[in-house]
Amino acid sequence: MQNVRTSAGAGRRARRIAGIVMSAVASVAPLTLGAQTAPDLPFGIGERLSYQVTVGNSRVGKGSMSVQGPEDVRGTATYVLKSEMRVRIGFVKASDRAESWLDPVRMAALRYRKRERRAFTGSDEQVELYPGEQRWQSGSGAAGESPTNMPLDELSFIYFIRTLSLTPDSLLSLVRHYDRDRNPVEVRLVGRDTIQTTAGTFSTIIVEMRVKDQGRFHGSGTIRLYLSDDLCRIPVRIETSVPVIGTTVLTLESYTPSSAHLAHAPR
Repeated sequence: MQNVRTSAGAGRRARRIAGIVMSAVASVAPLTLGAQTAPDLPFGIGERLSYQVTVGNSRVGKGSMSVQGPEDVRGTATYVLKSEMRVRIGFVKASDRAESWLDPVRMAALRYRKRERRAFTGSDEQVELYPGEQRWQSGSGAAGESPTNMPLDELSFIYFIRTLSLTPDSLLSLVRHYDRDRNPVEVRLVGRDTIQTTAGTFSTIIVEMRVKDQGRFHGSGTIRLYLSDDLCRIPVRIETSVPVIGTTVLTLESYTPSSAHLAHAPR
């Protein structure tokens, strides 16, 4: 009987230990899952892009885009996408900063923040996205339904486009923006070009992205992406036509690939 009780006690201890181990694994798994999918995407943690900003023929500032993380958002490991631009035109300074927390497995954004500063104005936007519930909630109290369970925001949309296989003259009408009123986003491959930059010379595909944004474009606008014609799909040049200001151009100055993409990085 003593041996039986001892065996039963050992069994209970083993189950408790197994339970602790499983709980520990479950708590770590979300943070490792995103890292394991990195080779399947043309970007990954550690990637950094630096840009020169021009308006017309004038150099007016600097910009950057980067991928950081992983960072936990409500139990999901996310890539933290960051974009920043600082410009000065005469005595007028302006800055834009955006952050997007992207689930790299579902290609769905879970959180978005944007901060804009102009000469006499500024705006701050903070949005929590709930893909499974197809809804969003902003820090100001605004809320709405999303038309998709794989929502994207202004910044993560650019990274998503890097994952697409596009054919000449094909038109994609994508209902992926978290805000129903800003859909659809139209994406089209319109040509190819060779772009010379301080970071090197790149063969690129030209992708046009037509977006709806009442605040920035007074209705709708066009973003033109020159993506490297390779596995990395680096945004070598980004052109944005904004009313009053004109066309703002970001041209690549330097590129640091993620560790997962060193072998595929352009020479």
